[in-house]
Amino acid sequence: MCGIFGVWNITKQPVDVQRLLGSLQKIRHRGPDDEGYLLVDSSSREAASCLGPDSAEHVKLPRIERVFDSKFNVALGFRRLSILDLSPAGHQPMSNEDGSLWIVFNGEVYNYIELREELKALGYTFRTQSDTEVILNAYDAWGVDCLNRFNGMWGFALFDTRKNRLFCARDRFGIKPFYYHFDRKRFIFASEIKAILDYSDMERKPNDAIVYDYLNYALMDHSEETFFESVNQLLPAHSLILENGNVYIQRYWDLNPENKLSLASDADYEKRFLELFEDAIRVHLRSDVAIGSCLSGGLDSSSIVCVTNKLLFSDRVVEPELIGEQQKTFSSCFDDPRFDERQHIESVLTTTSAERNYTFPTAQNLMEDIQRLTWHQDEPFGSTSIYAQWCVMRIAAQRGVRVLMDGQGSDELLAGYHPYFDSYWGTLLSQGSFPALLREWSAYRNHYGVSYSYLFQHTLFSIAPKAFQRRVRAGRGALGLNSAFSSRFQSRYPDENMNFKSTPLSNRLYQALVRSSLPALLRYEDRNSMAYSIEARVPFLDYRLVEFIFSLPEEQKIKNAQTKFVLRNSMKGVLPEPIRARMDKMGFVTPERVWMSGELKNWVDDIFTSNSFAENPYLDVSKVKTLMADHRAGQRDLGSTLWRWINLELWRNQQIVQGD
Repeated sequence: MCGIFGVWNITKQPVDVQRLLGSLQKIRHRGPDDEGYLLVDSSSREAASCLGPDSAEHVKLPRIERVFDSKFNVALGFRRLSILDLSPAGHQPMSNEDGSLWIVFNGEVYNYIELREELKALGYTFRTQSDTEVILNAYDAWGVDCLNRFNGMWGFALFDTRKNRLFCARDRFGIKPFYYHFDRKRFIFASEIKAILDYSDMERKPNDAIVYDYLNYALMDHSEETFFESVNQLLPAHSLILENGNVYIQRYWDLNPENKLSLASDADYEKRFLELFEDAIRVHLRSDVAIGSCLSGGLDSSSIVCVTNKLLFSDRVVEPELIGEQQKTFSSCFDDPRFDERQHIESVLTTTSAERNYTFPTAQNLMEDIQRLTWHQDEPFGSTSIYAQWCVMRIAAQRGVRVLMDGQGSDELLAGYHPYFDSYWGTLLSQGSFPALLREWSAYRNHYGVSYSYLFQHTLFSIAPKAFQRRVRAGRGALGLNSAFSSRFQSRYPDENMNFKSTPLSNRLYQALVRSSLPALLRYEDRNSMAYSIEARVPFLDYRLVEFIFSLPEEQKIKNAQTKFVLRNSMKGVLPEPIRARMDKMGFVTPERVWMSGELKNWVDDIFTSNSFAENPYLDVSKVKTLMADHRAGQRDLGSTLWRWINLELWRNQQIVQGD
């Protein structure tokens, strides 16, 4: 896991070395172990590899100030967090054997061992034990099609001196970031937006359309656009080629709704799922540094911890010195029992004999950390729940852990949230599966005590025309907006072209996976972990497992009013039974509503009465004050809308008004 940066001045202007060094310093937290640069003259294709002021002492290359010349109009920069092959051989930018290909790479290719053997059979030789060199030789062997052979997470830029082009790519689900600015005069890319803004002299302007999506639809990271005008993200499963002054972007992978699996029994699905899940965790455990696991006490993280424990201590897939006598787990807890999961966490710890590491986020801590958290995230976020994860990353770093396993992605794959029930009922209704629908309704009523009217309304809404759904959802979100601002975007529907061409449930899961839910969660996790120089890994997003789950019959995801049916079945005898059978869901959360009406009340009031908030161009201050009064009087529940108002103001003040 690392930080990457680069610039190509298409007009042949020389690279600004001081800005180059400054931009990479902005993302030093992503890679404190080493620093490296490549300078290129795109006319002659001459390349020079060099070091910066923070480079590791054992890397034998000249310093950048000794080799820089005005002819160099292309630069690649790299900050290293050493995870695989800790030797100087893992230094980046890295070249292939003849120096014709150079790469800066952030992420992991988990199947690099298998690919290396395949490439050796084709005649390639290797100087390192790193996955970075595997990418270089894979590109040399298979061209841009190499991406479909990788299993992992990545954001990389590869300079091909033979073709005088830059080949960039991002992993299938966007676990790793890749941002860029392109104005036909220059192309700038980075792992984080702050590095691009630091290098360029462009005006920091908010992207009003994305701000509208955030305020009205609670959407983030759903588009190639970002909250900053002129800065885009390369979408997941896309590659980018910069050649002859032009940028070409294409999608290289997608799920196929036609791929459907039919096995004889639940036991067969369960067996195949467990095989894939175990192998996903096995390859995600490949590391040369200390490994730990997030543990919330929920089904997903508990499954990872329990399976990981077997692989570590029974199968011995990791060197013992990287683990110690116990698997290390990290959890967010609260003194308020309504938000505390320790009884479930302790059950898993008893089963695995794993080491407990607890952190207790508080409202006071949040106020102390909010500016730093906002700076690291670069863009607004949806709730304070990410602060619990921030605190978990901090204690993991304090314990010396550099790789942390996490359960991100399971909810979007296996229908882990309650609204997915609506879509499943709609699927059964649209298929005419009335006996199954009645059974699911009855099971849901038994568990949650809702009325048949509730079930009927939610089922019909899930299959209603999109235009109707949009009007209803837009009405729920458009609170407190400045009328002049909102009128500019009243016909904007970000999900307009999103259609997986499958059942209502599969369509909704696909949308959550690629647009409405997971992309933002992955951004939070990347920035939170990287703030503490930790590599977070998410084995549920092993693409083999994702493709398998999307091919399953939908009753393997929801059955008898239970979500994640196939996962629950596969964990029999692996998880403590109370965890396996849990019907409630919490995860890493914070007592946001309690904090907002209690310890954070004065802080919130200070924000809403500030001069800066009075000048906010997106919100109507008088409407906000009225809505807040109703909220505090118990006449209205603003939910996450309240935090979006607050966080947008914090972000706007820090990133736009103050400029950092």
